[in-house]
Amino acid sequence: MDPVIITGAGPVGLTLALALARQEVPCVVLDEGPGKDEPRPARTVVLREDAVALVERLTGTPLAGLGLRWAGWRSMRRKQVTAKAGFGDTDPAPLHIAQHELTGVLRTALAREPLVRISVDSRLDGIEQEASGVTARTRGPSATWWRGSYLVGCDGPRSTVRKLQDIRFPGRTAVERYAVAALRTELPWTDEALLHRMPPWRTSGPSAGEIVGRPLPDGVWRLDWLLPPGKDLVTPELLVNRVRETLTGWAGGSPPTYELLDTGVHTVHHRLARRWRVGRVLLAGDAAHLLGALGTQGFEEGLLDADNLAWKLALAWHHGPRDALLDSYQEERRTAIAARLRAADQVLPLVRGGGGLRSYVPGSTRGSDALLADGHLGRGALGATGAYADSPLAPGQLAGEVPVATPPGTPVTDVRVTAEDGTFVQLRARLGRGALLVLLIAPGTGVWDRKHWVTAGIMPRLAAAVTALPHHAELLVAEAYPGAAAHTVLLVRPDGHLVTALNGVRPADLYAAAEAALGGPTAAATQGTETAEATEREAGAGAAAGSR
Repeated sequence: MDPVIITGAGPVGLTLALALARQEVPCVVLDEGPGKDEPRPARTVVLREDAVALVERLTGTPLAGLGLRWAGWRSMRRKQVTAKAGFGDTDPAPLHIAQHELTGVLRTALAREPLVRISVDSRLDGIEQEASGVTARTRGPSATWWRGSYLVGCDGPRSTVRKLQDIRFPGRTAVERYAVAALRTELPWTDEALLHRMPPWRTSGPSAGEIVGRPLPDGVWRLDWLLPPGKDLVTPELLVNRVRETLTGWAGGSPPTYELLDTGVHTVHHRLARRWRVGRVLLAGDAAHLLGALGTQGFEEGLLDADNLAWKLALAWHHGPRDALLDSYQEERRTAIAARLRAADQVLPLVRGGGGLRSYVPGSTRGSDALLADGHLGRGALGATGAYADSPLAPGQLAGEVPVATPPGTPVTDVRVTAEDGTFVQLRARLGRGALLVLLIAPGTGVWDRKHWVTAGIMPRLAAAVTALPHHAELLVAEAYPGAAAHTVLLVRPDGHLVTALNGVRPADLYAAAEAALGGPTAAATQGTETAEATEREAGAGAAAGSR
């Protein structure tokens, strides 16, 4: 079968290529550039734990040495600290990393991957698709025709793929603008990010704005200054003045020495593509959505697009077209992004209103500061990544379903599990392989060798039920899971989102949930259902015999 064509060699396109290759799907990545990225210290991204784990799992490279996890976060207004936050095991610190460092790790991993080919200096010029596949035409030094099974546009805000498919991209232009500088210096807050609103050294009014400071390794800081509305030119003199003024204000006297490494202007747009799929052509990342006002991080949403799409595309590539499964990519991811955009639109007038009655509402200052912190830290409606609670892949009502601390449609907690080979691993380490995960909660199993309990109790019945599922599944065991009682069985998608939690071994319910998570009945559905029902009858007969 023809490979998947990915246009765009940014972090999203490279992540998708790696995720597909890990599931034995060959890819061709069309890279407009020369195959390497220019170092830009002022172009950085903030990644939360799930996104970090995804990249590390795909590349096999720890990101900790390339980026910096913040020791804490503080919000300030004028001279006062209005809020402080620390990070721990239950609330891991975000990772702040230069984008070229992240892309470099992905490119290095892809260089070792025989299933992925990167074609440099290849600019997409045309797309033709029919029922059996897609043909892409490129121009430039490597101009040619490429034949693929599917094509995914990861080619950024000005996506050629989106334009060739005549997909509308409505939204708001220049929602916010920031002047950006990366510099090496010493600040009073070591390894601690901060949001400073209305700094006392600036006069009141629309130019007073706010400053965000985020540390990087080796004493480097990225500073962002909110600019007033308009299209005024940001000159080098303006940026240098902002740097000196800010460092002087924070030092409370003469500014510390600094080395200016990079500057830029970051303009935030809010847009959402009307469609993310046209037949065998799909969109991901900035080609499908743009967000980022009020401190929200839109970058990692593109990585989550790749994670969501990869296992669905791999299933369709290996086992034939699955329209319902591929359609669910748009429904799940577009709904999640739309929720964040709506939240930002609702909050913007409150945070950026700049006067009126809101100025006299008690607590409004604290409320707007808290909302901004939520955006930066990935919390609340503004910052948190959306769940797939209303996914078309949800199984519906199941008789044996029970609640756990993880609601269906949200990422599972990364507990320690025993794998099928008897080794102890983290649950996240088993994701991204294209397999469903079935997790049994069995207290006490961690202190016994697997050979002593794998054939005892409910394990044989559960193993038989897992074997009968309509897709390959891996059976794991954990001593505990938040909110789950003993003998609870969790069904987890290949991208780590919970499908359902069941009260004990219920083969028919487990099969129905797995079938729904795969997009509906398959050709083997009737046979699989009969096998699940037979397993259920055998389990019932065994229980009856035991009672006698």
